[in-house]
Amino acid sequence: MKQSPLTHLETILPDIKKEARKLEGKTVLISGGSGFLGTYINATLYLLNKKVLRKKCRVVSIDNYITGFRKNFLVDLENDKNFHFVHSDIRLSSSLHDDVDYIIHAAGLASPYYYKKYPLDTIESAILGAKNLLELSRIAKPRSFLFFSSSEIYGDPDPAHVPTPETYAGHVSSIGPRACYDESKRLTETLCLVYHQLYGTPVKIVRPFNIYGPGMRHTDYRVIPTFLYKGLNKENLPVHDKGNQTRTFCYVTDAMTGIFKVLLSGKSGEVYNIGNDKPEITMYELASTICTILNNGTKPRKKPYPASYPAGEPQRRCPDLAKIKSHLGYTPRVDLKEGLERSIAWFREEYNFK
Repeated sequence: MKQSPLTHLETILPDIKKEARKLEGKTVLISGGSGFLGTYINATLYLLNKKVLRKKCRVVSIDNYITGFRKNFLVDLENDKNFHFVHSDIRLSSSLHDDVDYIIHAAGLASPYYYKKYPLDTIESAILGAKNLLELSRIAKPRSFLFFSSSEIYGDPDPAHVPTPETYAGHVSSIGPRACYDESKRLTETLCLVYHQLYGTPVKIVRPFNIYGPGMRHTDYRVIPTFLYKGLNKENLPVHDKGNQTRTFCYVTDAMTGIFKVLLSGKSGEVYNIGNDKPEITMYELASTICTILNNGTKPRKKPYPASYPAGEPQRRCPDLAKIKSHLGYTPRVDLKEGLERSIAWFREEYNFK
């Protein structure tokens, strides 16, 4: 029997049930609530209200819909009285209210295609958005403030620092084609920690590594949705350059487990990698794996980078998860093959592939 992505998301509830009790009767403010990860955060909060919390939490979700979708594909939240959706720009403080207990700053443009297209929006959504939310925190005194940084802040790491721990300072160009994203995330991390040091703001920072899953549309232009869409369309899979670049991929339900553990139990002033530390796979191997699963005659095909893709792609990306595993008991559970199969099933239904 085919299971929905919401059913898959329900499986994480036992892992976060204990921490989630802290949300009972509280208000959560999330920026970027209609983005890929924001959609899953809202759906997780819905499930917690339905199945775990004795007194439901209230959610205020802010998004300007530059890449996000108002409708949550996982669950209908439009008529849920516990969710309030605000069509606004987090760069503007006018949309914020001071009655909040938890703040999540997830707004941003994580796809290289979109942060190249919207470089100023990328910079300002991270930095100005964080500034507004951190100022709100000085008034509201929330129990926790979670900032979504990125594994991109590590740049192209020295091989001696792969897997990459949170202590690695990074190998990043401040003027390169990816700088609008990388450097805005780095500066926002600094800004968050300054607020923690000066005002005691209970800041926690997560650095996600290549999260994927149902709901990531092919127009996102990142590697897995691109491969899946083209493969299901019986097109060969475009592997950039030699295809030797490596990544590890984390299925979105595993990421949600880590995100909620950090939000609710992470130590203030700390940074946590979130992802899966195995397998570290080349892009050519990833394409070959997807072709094998699809079994429809598609093949990997090497090709030059398109003009729309920013140069300077990191050659390796793999997280050291020792900190989040030891501090918060986080363990990714969904292996790559299973995650790809779940994603393929959603793509088939969403785009009417037979």
